[in-house]
Amino acid sequence: MRSNLSFSRFFVFVFAFMFAFGAMVFPQSGRQKPTGTDQKKNQKDQKQGDDKKHDEPKEELPKDIVNTPKDGEIVSVATSIINVDAVVYSKKTKQIITGLKKDNFAIFEDGQQVSVTNFSTPEAPITVAVVMEFSKLSERFGLSQTNGMEYGKTEVVRPVAAFLTQFIKPPDDYASVIAFDMRPTPLTDFTNDPRRIQEVISLLLRNNPAFTETNLFDAVKFTLIGGKGDAVVLDNTKERYQQYGGLADIQGRRKAILLVASGLDTFSKINYDQARKVVQQSGVPIYIIGTGNMYFKRNEGNMSAQGGLLGATTPGRMDFHQAQNTLTTFAKESGGAYIPVTFEGEIPSALQTINVLLRNQYSLAFSAEENKKDGKSHKLVVKVDVDGDGKFDDKDYTVQHRTLYSIPKPGEKTK
Repeated sequence: MRSNLSFSRFFVFVFAFMFAFGAMVFPQSGRQKPTGTDQKKNQKDQKQGDDKKHDEPKEELPKDIVNTPKDGEIVSVATSIINVDAVVYSKKTKQIITGLKKDNFAIFEDGQQVSVTNFSTPEAPITVAVVMEFSKLSERFGLSQTNGMEYGKTEVVRPVAAFLTQFIKPPDDYASVIAFDMRPTPLTDFTNDPRRIQEVISLLLRNNPAFTETNLFDAVKFTLIGGKGDAVVLDNTKERYQQYGGLADIQGRRKAILLVASGLDTFSKINYDQARKVVQQSGVPIYIIGTGNMYFKRNEGNMSAQGGLLGATTPGRMDFHQAQNTLTTFAKESGGAYIPVTFEGEIPSALQTINVLLRNQYSLAFSAEENKKDGKSHKLVVKVDVDGDGKFDDKDYTVQHRTLYSIPKPGEKTK
């Protein structure tokens, strides 16, 4: 993931791109760093952090978004409290419904109504992990967007830059950025510092993808449940690896993944079914911008069923159809949304849609019975009674939420 840097060649392009996306100076909040050896954290040991000099002041991350690195690989999310994020909108007008209370909702587990134990409104701060495909394969797809008129990597950099600079609002919102090709690499840990965000964008623009592989399933698993990975790039540490907690471990805050990817997977260590199980167990909504649509539409007629225009290293028609199915499934089962982008001009609208959905999530939870810790998928249905008349408004309103959950058996591991 550590690509070759090319500083001088792209200087003018970097400046123009950052200006176009409204890079601005927010009130200074400082780079966010956890302190204390007994705290949960997503960064290297505190002793290593103390040895490093920083010019800017350090501030503590809120305790509820600092995760604990575990001994060995973290392989599953085991909890009997099932979180369900829900967005309610009119079927006719698509207008988001706000101002609802706990009593307006009902949760059904495998057809049986359960008690809603926790409830919070959309006003709560949000923590987002931005996960982006950054490989030579995505570079190839990006060139198709502009007929080769600009660097292909901007197809993934552009939505990441816009989201971070326009939709993450300091001081209450936090974001981390993870790029992946053959393995996921954290670019920055959770931060609400605008300077840090601009460093991420600049880093992406100065770098070129190094590998063709795009291991989506490993990246999703790493983001959700953590594990051992490359050290945070912007920390410039001498350590090659460090241990991370996952987004699923964060408690007390609304959270989500923004995934910018084609949906293709080359040779992840886990397969599709295992990745799907991780998504079901985590309870974190995944909002997805699909990036391979233009390439597929332009070249579908010349592709073979297996293997594309440039030989076996390029996906074929079936690969793209499977990629779309993968992203659709991840979004639906997690309670997020999948928006495939065909033209460059669709990106602002897609980001705005995702932002509206993120900002209007009601967070509900219920306690699953002990016999549900069976590793199987269980169906979830959330119904809403908007006017409070005691009748569910299924005909008039849609409730977007995760459709499945699973709790691993005691001792069960995802390989």
